[in-house]
Amino acid sequence: MSVVLVVNSGSSSFKYQLLDMAREQVLASGLVERIGEPTGVAKHTILALASAEGPAPTVTDATYTIEREIPDHTAGFAVMLEAFAAHGPALDAHPPVAVGHRVVHGGARFFAPTVVTPLVEINIDELSVLAPLHNPANLAGIVAAKKAFPDVPHVAVFDTAFHQSLAPEAYTYAIDREIAEAHRIRRYGFHGTSHKFVSEAAAAFVGRPLGELKQIVFHLGNGASVAAIEGGRSVDTSMGLTPLEGLVMGTRSGDLDPAVLLQLARRADMSTADLDTLLNKRSGLLGIAGVSDMRDIQERRDAGDPAARLAFDVYIHRLRAYAGAYLAQLDGVDVISFTAGVGENAPAVRAEAMATLGFAGVEIDPERNAARERGIRRISTDASRVEVIVVPTDEELEIARQTLSVTA
Repeated sequence: MSVVLVVNSGSSSFKYQLLDMAREQVLASGLVERIGEPTGVAKHTILALASAEGPAPTVTDATYTIEREIPDHTAGFAVMLEAFAAHGPALDAHPPVAVGHRVVHGGARFFAPTVVTPLVEINIDELSVLAPLHNPANLAGIVAAKKAFPDVPHVAVFDTAFHQSLAPEAYTYAIDREIAEAHRIRRYGFHGTSHKFVSEAAAAFVGRPLGELKQIVFHLGNGASVAAIEGGRSVDTSMGLTPLEGLVMGTRSGDLDPAVLLQLARRADMSTADLDTLLNKRSGLLGIAGVSDMRDIQERRDAGDPAARLAFDVYIHRLRAYAGAYLAQLDGVDVISFTAGVGENAPAVRAEAMATLGFAGVEIDPERNAARERGIRRISTDASRVEVIVVPTDEELEIARQTLSVTA
């Protein structure tokens, strides 16, 4: 049995999944949060199929909750192990052969999944200058997980790695070259694990070789990005040095005239910290309409709220702008995919984003698009020259696959 534990660690929480890779099935998942607070919370879920005896699955998943002080990530992993021991599946019966870790920023140093060594840990730490909110937390999870699972390889899978195929003209910012090189200023791109998974799943779904397809993938969640993918390789992407650039997001601004920051610093006396908070936490849909969830935006828009209507329209305007740009970069497209929370569950967003692409051969089927279905599905008409599909992303499965690729 090839069992992989996947860990996604934040500064005060971490998520995990235990996957049986022989069947690519989740055995258990969990969330340990409020690390460092007086009362921490751990939720451990045994998946229905994982707890089945014989050919018939059990009816429901089973979730167990533990509440106690969890001072650090090491204590968090101890609670996780306690949950596995008490509620299953037993790790003695399902021993992980490796642990895969999501790491946000690999800079220009990491192009592929990488077995964690002391030198790799040093590099992840050094790259924290590019992702100060993410890499230290990712590293804390790695250190704690290695204590909990000292006898198996640990693998770092980087959000940025998939986009290392970008050409210099795509990743270079037009600023002083010496300054850019000294401070590692360039476009790196993010959501790479999702873009890779979705583009490969899309190729399998339409029944064509990945290497011959031109694809545009919209990863639309609270964080959002779009990628132009040719032959399975990223050739352009909306996020840049950080996950702030590009599309309008839940609380992030996306593309912005840099002079806006200068103006606010001069006229509003805003500090670097103030500007960081503004662009990352008080902008996007939240900044325009006061709410960050697309479901709330649509509900308020339908009720006649002008701020919600504007937020929705700005969001769609940016999606169309990137769709057009990437159609030009790719010289046409074969497949357009939507994924993540908004991409998978907001038919109105998909319909409006594609509404102006008839010239490129895009034709959406309203009934298919509106259908509340799960799983990968086509939303374009049979006559559409471009396949438009919805692909549920599975970053944990992709991390597990990449982990096995360098440890098996």
